[in-house]
Amino acid sequence: MPNALAFLVLFSWPVAVYLLFRYLPRVEALCWSILGGYLLLPSRTGFDLPLVPAVDKDVVPALTAALLLACGVGMTEAEKAAKRDARRFGGRGDTGHGAPMFGPFAPLIVLLILSPVVTVLTNSEPLFYGPVMLPGLSLHDAFSVIMRMVLTALPFLLAMRYLASPESHALLLKVIVAALLIYSLPVLFEVRMSPQLNVMFYGFFPHDFLQHIRPGGFRPVVFLQHGLWLALILCMAVIAAAALWRQRMSEGARSGQWFFAGVYLLIVLLLSNSLGAFVIALLLAPAALLLGVRPQLLIAGVIAAVVLIYPVLRSSGLVPTEQVVAMAERVSAERAASLQFRLDNEDALSARAALKPIAGWGLWGRNEIFDPETGRTLSVTDGAWIIVIGAFGWLGYIAQFGLLTMPTLLLAFGRKAASATPATAGLALVLAANLMDLLPNATLTPVTWLLGGAIAGYYLYRAPQEQPEGTAGADPALVRPRRSWGILTDRPPARPATAPQAAVSAAAPVQAGGSGGPAWHRSPAGPRAPQPAVQKKG
Repeated sequence: MPNALAFLVLFSWPVAVYLLFRYLPRVEALCWSILGGYLLLPSRTGFDLPLVPAVDKDVVPALTAALLLACGVGMTEAEKAAKRDARRFGGRGDTGHGAPMFGPFAPLIVLLILSPVVTVLTNSEPLFYGPVMLPGLSLHDAFSVIMRMVLTALPFLLAMRYLASPESHALLLKVIVAALLIYSLPVLFEVRMSPQLNVMFYGFFPHDFLQHIRPGGFRPVVFLQHGLWLALILCMAVIAAAALWRQRMSEGARSGQWFFAGVYLLIVLLLSNSLGAFVIALLLAPAALLLGVRPQLLIAGVIAAVVLIYPVLRSSGLVPTEQVVAMAERVSAERAASLQFRLDNEDALSARAALKPIAGWGLWGRNEIFDPETGRTLSVTDGAWIIVIGAFGWLGYIAQFGLLTMPTLLLAFGRKAASATPATAGLALVLAANLMDLLPNATLTPVTWLLGGAIAGYYLYRAPQEQPEGTAGADPALVRPRRSWGILTDRPPARPATAPQAAVSAAAPVQAGGSGGPAWHRSPAGPRAPQPAVQKKG
């Protein structure tokens, strides 16, 4: 059971998020808020209040960030001007980059919010298994699930709004690598000393300890739900470091630090005793290092397509499960047996999901298999895909996995691929690594939604040179704000800006319609503006 410190840290995180937004650029603050909360906050800790979903580590960081962004905390003058320009040229439904707010993702977002209503309406009857009774669903459950869906997808929506530019993609990759470089220290501690930091700080172990004992060592957990979750985020950091190396190489800048960071994180991942995540890193990190932008996007697009249609492939017998188990047996008989157990459970759970294919079985474990005499659970749900399709049917599956895969598919096979940067392609590969792991594991986290939203935002993103005249300029969300100790206000600068650019920005506005050139003014802060020639008389 979580101790008092676990609840104190969880409900003190909004203060940390507020400080991040006060002293960092908004994009960087958003990245650190979501990723830092995921890595540091305690799992299985929160308050489950009536009528609303549980308030836990998946909800607190994103909800706090959304409220602060809505209140304008940390907004610089440049961001305020960009917001005014966005409303002027793009209307209310604008992302801040001259593009529609939701675009082709709007139907999936609506489906994500409304599909739980269908699930509730088709699951009002209770289920009885011997002494066990699973209650039917009511309208109260519909409201709770809708709220949970909105809060779950909140990182996606925030990233689609604020992490849409190529520069923000490079920054997100840097935050992932930097965070995991710091996190590698407690990881190495648990590799040697056993996974005990969560017990030491928060007073409980989040999973089964026996699953984290490996031959010759331990599988670390730190503050995550399971060692598999930790191995996956390490794998994603390895690919992110490779993408940053490629991005810096394309810019002609020094990039050796990112290459060595990736090698170091790969060694830490190897020591974490998780074969699946290590294999994914070995497959995708070389692609980020050696291939161009378009091939990387194609690889990410193919992976996204396979993940999206995986339930169809699985039920049709097109997935070579026997060959995969045989390959795993060559590595370890124990791992092969574990994989076979998962596949057998998937078959049984898929058969049960087929009884209610449209909207699923709903909450309270109604999608699982029970002994009709004793009520004992006979199934184990591991993969995120079988959990979603069993609980919410094809409606919920298409909504959730469609939002996570459709951005990569549209980017990989659309016109935007030609203008993508190595950072954007690398981010697509990082998301692809997470999507691959969703098939055997339930590693659907706020970081997954953040990555999907960033790719979706880029698909909708309109670069400054593509925006209407008068809106071009750097992304203001990447500008470090000038801060004071005031609450939600900034102290005016003590003296006027001295940069030449400030003098130009203070000039008279362009004439209506954009036909006139900028009016030059002499400013004490900038260079002397060119003066028109005066014709002499006589």
